[in-house]
Amino acid sequence: MRQVQRARQKVFVDFSGKRPHLVDRKSGEGIDVELFVAVLGASSYTYAEAVPSQQLAHWISAHVRMLEFLGGCPQILVPDNLKSGIQTPCRYEPVPNRTYDELAVHYGAVVIPARSYKARDKAKVEVGVQVAQRWVLAVLRNRTFFSLAEMNEAIGEKLADLNSRPMKHLGASRRELFERLDRPALRPLPPNRFEMADWKNCGVNIDYHIDVDHNYYSVPHQLVGERVDARATASTVEIFFKSRRIASHVRLTGRGRYATLAEHMPASHRAHAEWSPSRLISWAEKTGPATGRIVAEILRARTHPEQGYRSCLGIIRLARRHGPSRVEAACARAEHLRAPSYKTVMNILAAGFDALPFDEPAEAPTTLPAHDNIRGAGYYREEDGC
Repeated sequence: MRQVQRARQKVFVDFSGKRPHLVDRKSGEGIDVELFVAVLGASSYTYAEAVPSQQLAHWISAHVRMLEFLGGCPQILVPDNLKSGIQTPCRYEPVPNRTYDELAVHYGAVVIPARSYKARDKAKVEVGVQVAQRWVLAVLRNRTFFSLAEMNEAIGEKLADLNSRPMKHLGASRRELFERLDRPALRPLPPNRFEMADWKNCGVNIDYHIDVDHNYYSVPHQLVGERVDARATASTVEIFFKSRRIASHVRLTGRGRYATLAEHMPASHRAHAEWSPSRLISWAEKTGPATGRIVAEILRARTHPEQGYRSCLGIIRLARRHGPSRVEAACARAEHLRAPSYKTVMNILAAGFDALPFDEPAEAPTTLPAHDNIRGAGYYREEDGC
């Protein structure tokens, strides 16, 4: 069946079977790379570039540069059934890769892959690949390239010649047909360039965090044990539960770091996270100034203030059982005894000593009392003649 290609309708994309290669500048070893080729249906206008591999990131970035090269968006992207583009190949209901589908939506297009093992479904790009191999790769076969940038600069030069070359059966070049047919019909590019995003299905751990590239991001604690989807770009990590976004974090660098939002924590965890020396002293001072001073002294006496957190909370919570006034009096007595600790305050309250007045110390005697056993200093003087 003869296929009629309409302006701006389809762009066919594929990788070349023949691969160009770079040379490692240090070792001199050859490094095979991939040649990405795209061909517009109506004009056969061709784009090609070398990419490191067929992995998703390189597949997506090649599409972004291809659309910018065209200066507009077609309606349909027609790839082969490679894994980077199509998650589930199927003759009737193929499922595109989620990131690839996002790219298509961003540019106002859809993904309709060719049928598996049906090269005639994408004959345009099959021919385009052959043309690129003959007029680009074959021409550059004797040149040595040490980087992708250097190779793509040379490919761009040959590509310009290819698109400007008249096609005998049509009597016009690909560029002329593109300017006449496709360019006026292409949808304008969106103002923002597509940002690559990786999707990952994650389980929510008991600490209400998920693992994305060895860093950990919080979700609402009610979702512990559930499965969520994480969408990670270079700058953000968005988390979705049943297609609804439930959290967004700035993406962390390195490994083993945590991003935790307070609203995701249970109330008990949130209260613990708010503990700090100044906050504990402030809480204690609500009971009374002596209680605040005892708490401050406990924190100051520890090597690390966190060692005294439980003791301080214990003193503050004694007010629930005994009342603020009794705890304040007990802390005042503990301060008087120079024994600032939870146990001291608790024992004073248990014995009821908080209600007793402080004992004033008796004045020290200035002279010794008279007593037969006290000889005095004169007893030790040497007698005459001894």
